[in-house]
Amino acid sequence: MLAARGASVVLAVRNLDKGKDAAGRISAATPGADVSVQSLDLSSLDSVRAAAEELRAGHDKIDLLVNNAGVMYTPLSRTADGFELQFGTNHLGHFALTGLLLDLLLPVAGSRIVTISSVGHRILAKIISTICNGSAATTGSGRTDRPSWPTSCSPTSCSAGWRLAPRRPSPWRRTRASRTPS
Repeated sequence: MLAARGASVVLAVRNLDKGKDAAGRISAATPGADVSVQSLDLSSLDSVRAAAEELRAGHDKIDLLVNNAGVMYTPLSRTADGFELQFGTNHLGHFALTGLLLDLLLPVAGSRIVTISSVGHRILAKIISTICNGSAATTGSGRTDRPSWPTSCSPTSCSAGWRLAPRRPSPWRRTRASRTPS
């Protein structure tokens, strides 16, 4: 859509072959589209810096930056910079790229930064809601997926003394709730 409206579109991608394929599809759908592909691995701050330098060298301004990439449900691993992979890729990579390109965005009237996130956080909400409401799917053996221990729920706590508690820098974490003797 952006290319069809005359925008110069840069696809900053981790996999150059897939990026070139996407650029080809955009060009086929929009003859004369100005589409280029550039390497960017958001899990590497060195790659983020290099991509920002390449963008800066090729463009004197940016009207729209769309941060639309991420990883999910990866095994516990670290980025080359030592951060947990999901946090490093989905948050720090976008933050660093945006920061390095900000001076090309700010002088442009009406410029925008759009960061797209997944709806993965809703999965946890559904699990908690299912446990707290006592409605769980029955498996083929007649068992339910609901835990057999008693639960008590509130907006911030659920499931046998476990609660979601605010913490920085991540928005939520599981901590053991203190129990009072009955």
